[in-house]
Amino acid sequence: MNTYPLSVSRDMIFSSKESSLRSSMETMTSAMAGLSQLTEENVAQALAVMEITGVSRAIVTDSAGKILYDTREVGNATGYQVFYTELVEALHGNDAFFFAYQDGAFRTCAAVPVIYRSETIGAVYVYEYDRTQGEVLEGLQKSLLTISIAVGAVVLTLSTLLSKLLTSRIEQLLSAIRGVREGSYNHRADVGGHDEIAQIADEFNDLAGRLQVTEESRRRFVSDASHELKTPLATIRLLTDSILQAEDMDGDMVREFVMDIGLEAERLTNITEDLLRLTRLDSGVMEAAESVEVEPVIRRVCHSLQMPAAGRRITLEVLVENPCWVVATKGEVHQMIYNLVDNAIKYNHDGGFVRVLLSAGETWAYITVEDNGIGIPEEDLDHVFERFYRVDKARSRAAGGTGLGLSIVRDTVRRRGGTIDAGPRPGGGTVFTVRLPRERRDEP
Repeated sequence: MNTYPLSVSRDMIFSSKESSLRSSMETMTSAMAGLSQLTEENVAQALAVMEITGVSRAIVTDSAGKILYDTREVGNATGYQVFYTELVEALHGNDAFFFAYQDGAFRTCAAVPVIYRSETIGAVYVYEYDRTQGEVLEGLQKSLLTISIAVGAVVLTLSTLLSKLLTSRIEQLLSAIRGVREGSYNHRADVGGHDEIAQIADEFNDLAGRLQVTEESRRRFVSDASHELKTPLATIRLLTDSILQAEDMDGDMVREFVMDIGLEAERLTNITEDLLRLTRLDSGVMEAAESVEVEPVIRRVCHSLQMPAAGRRITLEVLVENPCWVVATKGEVHQMIYNLVDNAIKYNHDGGFVRVLLSAGETWAYITVEDNGIGIPEEDLDHVFERFYRVDKARSRAAGGTGLGLSIVRDTVRRRGGTIDAGPRPGGGTVFTVRLPRERRDEP
């Protein structure tokens, strides 16, 4: 701000003075143009008719550097020899110009040769000392300095305020990060505004919210898993204590207790296996996908569940609109269908039916499992895929369910790029619909 305007102003003044000095020298050399030799008399006579203005001093010398004409009244140097650098340069036939700005004043001087028939017969030297414009330039410099100090103070103040504001907002964000790092997932960064820091704070709050939900789900899952494992263990402990403490228990009673212990142990095994499946799904560890034909898997599952269905006079139906293949593993497809059909049998009425329908669109394969059983209340439909969630806890435990089957189905389907929905069946019962990406191939 200070250097550039001053430099430009100084250069403009020097340029103006150079033009002014050259104009004065051209006027003087024009007045002496007809002289073949310069003397004090003919130079004074030639310049007497003109008024030399705009310069502090004007000098005319002959070819030897002797002053023939000097406008200075005090300290006139007429008759003396002079060897100013500019005059020496002019006597060699070259124009010379010098300028300087020192001590608040402009000093400029210039010299040109006086030529007659291509021969240098003398030189004209002009000099100007200008303090008025120097004072103007000094005033401009002081004004710029004052403005610079004022602007600097304002910038420093604003920078300090903005720095404190920025630092305080970052500190709030860091405080929230430290809180979440220490396990306080409900901690949020209260950073206002619409800038990048506010956006980072919003993203952090969203991340903290998801971490809080994940942590709550993890704790609930651990609590539910502990409870589910505790129940069969407590039953086994009670049965074993009963056997040990009863001295006159007959063989049939012991056999019945041992069978109950076996059922509880099987239930523990099922819970453990389901927990391991969910752990593998959560960790992202999945087997390499392959092309799986769905119809044979459905028929194999229904065949394996035919006996428990027949024991309750439940009819199993398989309807295939058209064969199709999906990208998954046989084990995953079997697990999905098995869990859905098994639940449909467990939570059905005696004499009911379970129907499995396979259909396909251009890009999706649809597996629908419906029953006319007890159904699921509408308020529970959004929760049936949650881990350990049971609509009827007493009946679920009596049926041997772990509360993890539908969670496993949902996670498996999602990881293979599909979806699963649950809804009520018109007339009673429940309908589950699995949608999986279909592999296009020529059907045999």
